Amino acid sequence: MFAEVLMNSTAKELNKTFDYIVPKDLEEKVKVGARVFVPFGRSKISEGIIMSLKKHSEFANKEIIKIEDDFLSKESIDLANIMARRYFCNVSDCVKLMLPPGSNGKKISNRVKEKTATYVYLKKNIEEIEFDKSVGKLKSEKQIRIIDLLISNDGLPIQDLEIITETSRDIIKRLEKNKYIEFVEKQVERNPFENKKVERDKPLELTQEQKEAFNKVNCSNFKQFLLYGVTGSRKNRSISSTNRKCNKEK
Repeated sequence: MFAEVLMNSTAKELNKTFDYIVPKDLEEKVKVGARVFVPFGRSKISEGIIMSLKKHSEFANKEIIKIEDDFLSKESIDLANIMARRYFCNVSDCVKLMLPPGSNGKKISNRVKEKTATYVYLKKNIEEIEFDKSVGKLKSEKQIRIIDLLISNDGLPIQDLEIITETSRDIIKRLEKNKYIEFVEKQVERNPFENKKVERDKPLELTQEQKEAFNKVNCSNFKQFLLYGVTGSRKNRSISSTNRKCNKEK
């Protein structure tokens, strides 16, 4: 399998695709829109994006080094091509607009890392734990408090576990050392609006001039209007966001 890769470059000479061999161990991950690292130039590693896949190539002689976990959809790739033709720019410039912040570094080591958190899970089964309690092998009140919370929850972030049980990191690590629990690093999905309350905008009250303009636009058979006014006066937003019906004169 071969991939046509577009380089992440603003140079006009590089506004085209280059063929690369897809290694066998990466064939399951490869897809159109995937971001990849490839050898390019003299011992240089560059970032690119797969624009298409094909079974044969007369030019490919180097392999893809790494495939990123995230990718752009085929629709995004098509949109980037349309934008490049319309605005006479490189396709890679349009692709960059669709990538998340901090993900455009050309060096792998400089890329923004996904946020991870340490989760705590039970390692021993409940029967063994209850037996250790009965024979006095597990008798620390704080350790038992941690164990009981984990029994009723399928894994917890270590910070939450400390706060809820009012214990320290050392006590939790001691349980890990005695093989009652285990630590697992998990990727955290970050949602910037998770704790943010967004209130719906209320319809704006139009000024007299805006009312007259709105009625002329809404009552007319014309499809397009050019509104005159001071730049930054929000005349378009004020009129369009009111969602009013036409007020025809009787």
